[in-house]
Amino acid sequence: MNIKNILTINELKFLAKKRIPKMFFEYIEAGSWTENTLYNNRNDFKQIKFRQRVVRDISNRSTKSKLIGNEVSMPLVLAPCGLTGMHYPDGEIHSAVAAQKFGVPYTLSTMSITSIEDLAENVSNPFWFQLYVMKDHNFSKKLIQRAKSAECSALVLTVDLQLLGQRHCDIRNGLSSPPKINVKNVVDILFKPSWLLGMLKTNRRTFGNIIGHVDGVSDTSKLSSWIDEQFDLKLNWDDISRIRDWWGGKFILKGILDPEDAILAEKIGTDAIVVSNHGGRQLDETISSIRALPEIIRALRSDTDVWLDSGIQSGQDILKSIALGAKGTMIGKTYLYGLAAAGENGVTKVLEILRKELDVTMGLCGCKNISEVSKKIIKTIG
Repeated sequence: MNIKNILTINELKFLAKKRIPKMFFEYIEAGSWTENTLYNNRNDFKQIKFRQRVVRDISNRSTKSKLIGNEVSMPLVLAPCGLTGMHYPDGEIHSAVAAQKFGVPYTLSTMSITSIEDLAENVSNPFWFQLYVMKDHNFSKKLIQRAKSAECSALVLTVDLQLLGQRHCDIRNGLSSPPKINVKNVVDILFKPSWLLGMLKTNRRTFGNIIGHVDGVSDTSKLSSWIDEQFDLKLNWDDISRIRDWWGGKFILKGILDPEDAILAEKIGTDAIVVSNHGGRQLDETISSIRALPEIIRALRSDTDVWLDSGIQSGQDILKSIALGAKGTMIGKTYLYGLAAAGENGVTKVLEILRKELDVTMGLCGCKNISEVSKKIIKTIG
């Protein structure tokens, strides 16, 4: 299928599944435990319906908006995703370049394959950096300093992964980077020749922000045990305030799902709060992000931006999020489908599809600009 002829995210998802090894596709696709939260993320969006409006001036429409003071081509951010460079060779670079050209922010994960410094050498505009807090706070502080040296323009602190959710697919697949050499993996990879060839041509195949930067971790055989031991189970709001001060710039908290936590986040001072359940990959049997969004917005007293992450797979989902009060949105799974299918061109295609869907739906609801979008354009069913 020619990438130029693709019209939907599902078509890109189909190509991605054909192109990359099973363990990496299911890392994108799957959720935790029974995947009920993953299901709710999608199903609850479907319960929200648009009010079609007619005979209105909808000429000269624009999807442009602002996120933490910066103009963007639409209210969207490419969320931090670990292992991105295993879905497509040098995947973080391809994704960041596509985002930069399109006019939306890109967020590099702590668990990226391409390092902070490596990405900075390959893009011309500042990108954002996402931090996981490890027990070794000195390592976290060094990561922040490296991000500052690379002139990252915002820090995204993920707060919902102190403890790794039970992801059955990842466990069964023996997820690792690079893949472990065994019969099952070798057979699978041999049926993905374009992915294999691309990986053989790059030297970016393991966690670039960690290897060579942490004492005792010089090869991947020691990395998995180090990660399992290093997530900080004692993380508290004082730690987050300290990290905010270390950073000193635009500061975003991602992974808030409860109004009480949102209020605490607001008190410590943050430029944006991202309502997220980690794409249904952490706590199963919790509510969807879109269902949590309105109550969190009502609980806050300041003008802190609230964004929506988890479950967004269309421009219509973006519009529904904005209508319910979000100032911005994040996507992870959705852009990874495009990346896995066709690298930079695939990510660009995802962004084109989302903006087209956003623009057309906005017009059919009688709006010309994102600033006009409100709860008046939707109805909730069920």
